[in-house]
Amino acid sequence: MNDDIKSIVIVGGGTAGWLSAGIIAAYLQKHHSKKINITLLESSDIPTVGVGEGTWPTMRRTLKDMGIRETEFIQQCNVSFKQGAKFTKWITGEEDDYYYHPLELPTGMYEHNLATSWLTKNEPKPPFAQYVSAQQSICESGLAPKQITTPEFSAIANYAYHLDAGLFATFLKNHCIDNLNVKHIVGTVVGVNNCTNGDIKSVSLNNKIEIAGDLFIDCSGFKSLLLGENLGVGFKSCKDVLFADSALAIHMPYKDDEPICSHTLSTAQTSGWIWDIGLQTRRGIGHVYSSKHISDEDAKQQLFDYLNINKDQQSEYKVKKLSFEPGHREKFWHKNCVAVGLSAGFLEPLEASALLLVEISANFVAQQFPANRHVMNITAQRFNRTFSYRWERIIDFLKLHYMLSKRTDSPFWQAHCHQNTIPQSLKDNLSLWEFHTPSDNHFDHSQEVFPAASYQYVMYGMGFTGSSELYGNSESYFKKAIALVNNNQQYTQKLLNKLPTNKALLAQINQFGMQQI
Repeated sequence: MNDDIKSIVIVGGGTAGWLSAGIIAAYLQKHHSKKINITLLESSDIPTVGVGEGTWPTMRRTLKDMGIRETEFIQQCNVSFKQGAKFTKWITGEEDDYYYHPLELPTGMYEHNLATSWLTKNEPKPPFAQYVSAQQSICESGLAPKQITTPEFSAIANYAYHLDAGLFATFLKNHCIDNLNVKHIVGTVVGVNNCTNGDIKSVSLNNKIEIAGDLFIDCSGFKSLLLGENLGVGFKSCKDVLFADSALAIHMPYKDDEPICSHTLSTAQTSGWIWDIGLQTRRGIGHVYSSKHISDEDAKQQLFDYLNINKDQQSEYKVKKLSFEPGHREKFWHKNCVAVGLSAGFLEPLEASALLLVEISANFVAQQFPANRHVMNITAQRFNRTFSYRWERIIDFLKLHYMLSKRTDSPFWQAHCHQNTIPQSLKDNLSLWEFHTPSDNHFDHSQEVFPAASYQYVMYGMGFTGSSELYGNSESYFKKAIALVNNNQQYTQKLLNKLPTNKALLAQINQFGMQQI
């Protein structure tokens, strides 16, 4: 019996489906000796749910590896640049309460950790992100991360993207079909047919077509048609840790002279937070909240208050409601089926991890592509171990944003600080970080979704100091630290003088394009 893996069937389009198809097809064409047929099944009558309009810097490498030009991507997907996130009202709820999580590593992070220098600095001291990076100042000034002369995918300051998820899915679809030989079939799945050993043999469509495959990728969204419904893999809720289960989304046009932010704005509310993402032609804004702590009506009113829309005008705006259960599947690869995207799970769009998980899941499948059905079991076990760990660490990191808050103005914030809602793994790390600044060697894996730098930005941005008197260091350390901080200040001023605004750079790219590397 020949059980070589010769075909992949992806069930579901949208961002997750087409991004997975593109990543896997591009990698296998370049690195695999045998031809693997990839077919994507997409329903014409089920609307896709965008998994978020923010990416990580990893998307630059992903698009480049797929053979996509950055200029075309920016022009066709309503893309703007993203250099991190600004968190407002997360600590005290006051008007002047904010901190940044930039995408740049702190200056000298791996050679000379500046966190100790900042912790032992006398008050008043600058915000941590400003002390160790130029990116907070760049974002506050509304500047772009590069110049028009900077080649495609290259950066002066590290960056990711804000994008229109619907346009992005269509852009990826066209690229996959035209350039990567992905077969596209439109039809609704009405049945899943299993082998005697429990593997998926084929799916039946409403147009009487039956599509067989050796490996199935479930990108069917929250429904999890293949892994959840057909194969019966359970769902692991984390609603006891992360309370948000609802979102209200709205599109807002720009005013004529309005700048385009090069960072995500995240503004805390009484029972959740509001995202504000600047695309080229509009802002994507939404309120993520806990339905246990606030009604849909009050949540919508807080959204309108944020937008300064009075009651007489509210009926003119279309608000989309989304409900979800925060959590993930008990395992992600079972039999010959792997779930990617919303079918694997969803937490909340804080820190934009959804699209990243699609990228790293698809890359895992491509780079460790099983040669035959026997070794697929080994690959599946490794995939499940890896992604169970990654989902748990993402939950820890998102929880960190809430439980470090000093807000006590609502039951939502009070509950987030209760010890019984905080994962033990996060408690253990915070106990460690009372006496050490976060380091990558404090984690189990060498490649973490959120590295120590991210923990430093959030922890010290939110006022965590630990036992700062214990952060001793040598005279030579502080001498070097002063030099690094001075260099950072000089570099910051240099970038402030030479970088264009985010809005100006996007206009130039649309007019002239960027240089190819």
